[in-house]
Amino acid sequence: MPILGHYEMWTRVSLMSAERRPKINRNVLFLVSSIAFMFMLAGAGLGLWSAKEMRETVADQFNQQQLAVAHHVSNLIERQMAFLKREIIFLRDRSATLLIQPDAMQEVVQSTFQRVLESGVWRIEIIDTASRKNYIFTPFQRSSVKEAEDTRLLGLAGPEEIGEQEIWISETDARPYGIGILLAAPYPGESSRMLIFNVNISWFLTPFLSQIRSGQSGYAWLIDDQGRFLYHPNTDFVGKSAFTVREEKFPGSSFGIIQFIQKERMLEGKTGSGYYYSGWHRGITGNIKKLIAYCPLNLPVTPPKKWSVAVVAPTSEIEDWVQRGYLRLFFLQGLVIMAVLVSAAAVLFFEMKWSRALEKRVDQRTEDLKKSEEKYRSLVESAEDFIFTVDSEGVFQSMNSFTANFFGGRPEEFIGKRLSALFSERVAGIQLGAIKQVHAVGKSVRNELEVDIGDHTIWLSANFMPLKDEEGAVTSVLCIARDITENKNLERQLINTEKLASMGTLAAGVAHEVNNPLGVILGFCDLLLRKTEKTTQDYEDLKTIERQGLHCKQVVENLLSFARLGEGDSDVSNLNECVQDIIKVVKHTLEMHDIDLHLSLAEDLPPVRGDARQLQQVFLNLINNAVSAMPEGGSLRIRTFLERPTRRGVIQFQDDGVGIREEDRDRIFEPFFTTKPEGEGTGLGLFVSYGIITKYGGAIDFVSHQSSLKPSGTTFTIKLLTET
Repeated sequence: MPILGHYEMWTRVSLMSAERRPKINRNVLFLVSSIAFMFMLAGAGLGLWSAKEMRETVADQFNQQQLAVAHHVSNLIERQMAFLKREIIFLRDRSATLLIQPDAMQEVVQSTFQRVLESGVWRIEIIDTASRKNYIFTPFQRSSVKEAEDTRLLGLAGPEEIGEQEIWISETDARPYGIGILLAAPYPGESSRMLIFNVNISWFLTPFLSQIRSGQSGYAWLIDDQGRFLYHPNTDFVGKSAFTVREEKFPGSSFGIIQFIQKERMLEGKTGSGYYYSGWHRGITGNIKKLIAYCPLNLPVTPPKKWSVAVVAPTSEIEDWVQRGYLRLFFLQGLVIMAVLVSAAAVLFFEMKWSRALEKRVDQRTEDLKKSEEKYRSLVESAEDFIFTVDSEGVFQSMNSFTANFFGGRPEEFIGKRLSALFSERVAGIQLGAIKQVHAVGKSVRNELEVDIGDHTIWLSANFMPLKDEEGAVTSVLCIARDITENKNLERQLINTEKLASMGTLAAGVAHEVNNPLGVILGFCDLLLRKTEKTTQDYEDLKTIERQGLHCKQVVENLLSFARLGEGDSDVSNLNECVQDIIKVVKHTLEMHDIDLHLSLAEDLPPVRGDARQLQQVFLNLINNAVSAMPEGGSLRIRTFLERPTRRGVIQFQDDGVGIREEDRDRIFEPFFTTKPEGEGTGLGLFVSYGIITKYGGAIDFVSHQSSLKPSGTTFTIKLLTET
């Protein structure tokens, strides 16, 4: 009972001091202590008042800085919109007489795209209401013509209602790929033709607003004149009403202040600052007080739009440093007050029966400790997780009821038994390796375990944590494992989704665009062979055509067979054969992109753990990423070898492309994170690949360079367990 022993020693020391205490005038000491306490209380009140004043002053200064940032962002957006206005008027004036010259018109429009594409202009249209024609231009493609709609159906005025030097802007429109608007300019002297820019506002605003940081975690957002979010770091808000989305997302919170600011200030085109309460801040939920500074955007368009940009940050960022200083002051004052109170209490109550008081306190502390222990034991016992402790040899020392019930017994029945008594030799071996590692390094180790239970398999995410003694030595290991079988099933679905996304369109296109004409070629070739003498040169030429056609058909079949792959049914694969099979599929793609392929496949490589089809899925994802990283061509090196110390099969994919940005390197394995343009990547390729490799006990890592001092490019390394 160390706690009881501590209090017994305290009691003995206190009683000995009582026998030697001097005779002190208790009334005088009590009066002095009371006066000191009142002074300290007054000082604490003054400190609280000054702290409040300081926080308000700092908040005002911080909001002025935020307002300067908001003005800066507003000016940038206004200049960019003025740039689009100049470009649309310039293009209108140049293209006024070019519709009858398609090639010249195409060249002029594509030249404009080179300047405005980064500003969010993804399509340019010329609407002629008189001829009811709509000429549509998109980047890097030929123009098309379709029947024109009434411009009022697009949210625009008619050409006759817009001045020659004015630009008409439509209402914002929420679309699947982002928020869109239309900018329109009528052709001078004509009442039927109008030039239109289709602008993706999400593209347009992101460069200006995404990098805004006010303080450590503040950010910017922007609403239109209808009160809808055109930009917000929480993408769930974009395109939705700023007056309702917060209440829908965080019901129960009060948003009266921000509703007033948005309605009475921002939508009225006013500039100002203040504060409000929010239910969210960069992934943190709760009632969060924020500082806000806002200003309007004066866009050079017709009709005038009252868009408003706001910069916000939580008040906690500016209050922390003020609070720390005053906390130190309050702490010192508290120490003095406590010293005075303890001294007064010692004089007033020194002759009381300390032993009885201490005995009661010890009993109460003992009862509190017992209740606390029972509380935490109840939490552990009621948890639906596998919780147990083992020694360095994997012998159970304790176990919660959930774990014991799962294996059909009681905790005391398993204490003293080894891991192999509950788990298979393979799983027990993996766990014992993690336990050894925890004892060796003294840090937590995470692992995923595939456990066979009867006729089904479950996946556990296990965290092995060291339990140390007073000297810091690891005495035992605590394991907390959670069932993640459902997550693994979701991972399998994501694998299928990525496979369909990467190959489905390609396979369908090949079937229709290649197989049909290829069948016609082979059919007519066979017909001509029947009509041609076998001894003639024409017959030999036709046979050559037939052989090459059949070869092309085989290539298509290889591609289609890969696209039809289902669930993996093998746990062992030949690494070199997987590489060679996938090269058959991508060889033409590499040639089309002017990429040189260099293969270095080790001989006598032992089989590796992993389904061949799923490994090919990973290799295809990495090769496609390498192709995307080398738009101007380059070289791709694929190498396999055996890592001798660990007996693992290794494959490397090395390109000399643009490399991965440093700020993206920690996120490339996250689901739905992609650096490709919108519509060109799902953000699942590397996430799925990571899941496939780790599922078979392997590892995937990469090294990338963008510096001019080193050759640029990326090298992905995959290490897989081998079968002996």
